[in-house]
Amino acid sequence: MGILVKPDTKVLIQGITGSFGARHAQLSIDYGTQVVAGVTPGKGGQVFEHHGHRVPIFDTVAEAKKQTGATASAVFVPPAFAADAILEGVDAGLDLVVAITEGIPVNDMVKVKRAMEGARTRLIGPNCPGIVTPGAGKDSQGGCRIGIAPGYIHKQGHIGVVSRSGTLTYEAVWQLTCRGVGQSTCVGIGGDPVNGTSHLDVIKMFNDDPETHGIIMIGEIGGSAEEEAADWIRQHCRKPVAGFIAGATAPPGRRMGHAGAIISGGKGTAAAKIAAFKAAGIGVATTPSEMAETLLKMM
Repeated sequence: MGILVKPDTKVLIQGITGSFGARHAQLSIDYGTQVVAGVTPGKGGQVFEHHGHRVPIFDTVAEAKKQTGATASAVFVPPAFAADAILEGVDAGLDLVVAITEGIPVNDMVKVKRAMEGARTRLIGPNCPGIVTPGAGKDSQGGCRIGIAPGYIHKQGHIGVVSRSGTLTYEAVWQLTCRGVGQSTCVGIGGDPVNGTSHLDVIKMFNDDPETHGIIMIGEIGGSAEEEAADWIRQHCRKPVAGFIAGATAPPGRRMGHAGAIISGGKGTAAAKIAAFKAAGIGVATTPSEMAETLLKMM
């Protein structure tokens, strides 16, 4: 069922005692996510309580993993310390680290990427909404939600969603759910120029996942990740893919919202990405409101 995370995935929250981390830890617990530990240096031995759930807090990720068996983490740590938090999860041997933090210095992320070479850990983000594999309960509760995505919009099903934009991820999911169509897993990979998981990484996993029958891929201006994914889809993907590219009206050289959403040197334009999508047989939605309908017509 889905990719990367499942309802039985054990999750720890780095930064659980901060207001933002605490709020989303509560929402994940309410969704049914197996939140088994929190990590805040200096607050080990304390307990995070929510609706009868008692989540132990540890000083380090390594200790939290050893004591609880956690395999995935969500990073809600301020930008200045987030790179170290990511690498702490890598050093502890977690399967997955989801970095929600926005504003991590690019140089810090370059160092993180270099340090992660050959590591077993997969990084999603930073500056991302995270990942959701919906469950089968009411409002898809009982699934796994790591990050900040609104759980109630999801529905268990067979469409994979991957996006650089958090807001457009939610829009695609809600369009599908309103049509009675569920999702296998929804992955927000984030909008920073240096990130851990690309469109292509996720597309390959969806292509191999028997529970995913169709894919929505949402990109935006800047970089070449969408073109690389489209080229692979053209050659290898066995499932229908619909796509949307945000930023068609953005002026060259001006950063638009996401740190990675910038056209420079004539590369990364919306026109080039849309052309690559069409050449790969990807159904292109001309507006965000058409994302779900474009895929469903293909299917």
